[in-house]
Amino acid sequence: MTRLYSDELREMNDEKLLDLYEDLKEELYKLRLSYATGELVDTSEFSKTKKTVARIMTILRERQAEGKK
Repeated sequence: MTRLYSDELREMNDEKLLDLYEDLKEELYKLRLSYATGELVDTSEFSKTKKTVARIMTILRERQAEGKK
């Protein structure tokens, strides 16, 4: 998966971000399986995917905090 930057993610609505979050969580699971079976070649995909998940969660949390004010 290509790396998504914060500005690209901020342009998406919450529903799209949640869908992307679910897709990335599934991708992380597949990466773990590939790593366990020795099929994974590029282990940096772990950190890239985790960082994208963290970006999504941060943006969603910021939006949630804005709504409570």
